[in-house]
Amino acid sequence: MLSIFLKPVLLLSMPGESEWLLIMLVILLFFGGKKIPDLMRGIGKGVREFNDAKDHVKNELEAGMKEKDVIKSQEPSNTTPPVS
Repeated sequence: MLSIFLKPVLLLSMPGESEWLLIMLVILLFFGGKKIPDLMRGIGKGVREFNDAKDHVKNELEAGMKEKDVIKSQEPSNTTPPVS
């Protein structure tokens, strides 16, 4: 009985061409032709800032890993047993 209600939910997929056209038309009606470039510019700025922050974190992690490797390579190894 439950599967009858879940089937429509599980059949959801990405919008097709006609749905994308309808979505774009609704966006155009809501924001107007003059606001869309500003909206796209804001989205582009947000994506750029996200990528910059992601690259910064990646570089910080890589620098920390390299620093840890340098410290390990400079440590003297105690492979010879102490003489008593």
